[in-house]
Amino acid sequence: MARSSHDASDPTAGTGADAPLTTSAPLDGPGDTVDTRAAAGKTPDGVKHTRAAALYTGLVVGAIILVVLMVFILQNLDSVPIHLFGWTFDLPIGIGMLLAAVAGALVMAAAGGVRILQVRRAAKRK
Repeated sequence: MARSSHDASDPTAGTGADAPLTTSAPLDGPGDTVDTRAAAGKTPDGVKHTRAAALYTGLVVGAIILVVLMVFILQNLDSVPIHLFGWTFDLPIGIGMLLAAVAGALVMAAAGGVRILQVRRAAKRK
């Protein structure tokens, strides 16, 4: 019977990047072994991850964040003066913080977009 490079009694055998391609589980013939690792992109129970599942998870997480954000805005309706470039606005605190968060996300998206363009140009040169 063929043996892998790991001891069968080792509970950590067959995990990680150095996992053997086969295990020491015998089949019918001498020297035959079975690959017991999960296929790439599948959960341990064998169910494949799909784009639809990822989309659904993203929508659920987004909906939860939206509800928390709505509760935050509704609990912070006290108006405060906002001064921006010589203009003065009276906005609820929750709305002001929401606008600040959106502006921050746009700045980060712009910075990320510039970096992606740099990497694409560098990849085309090579």
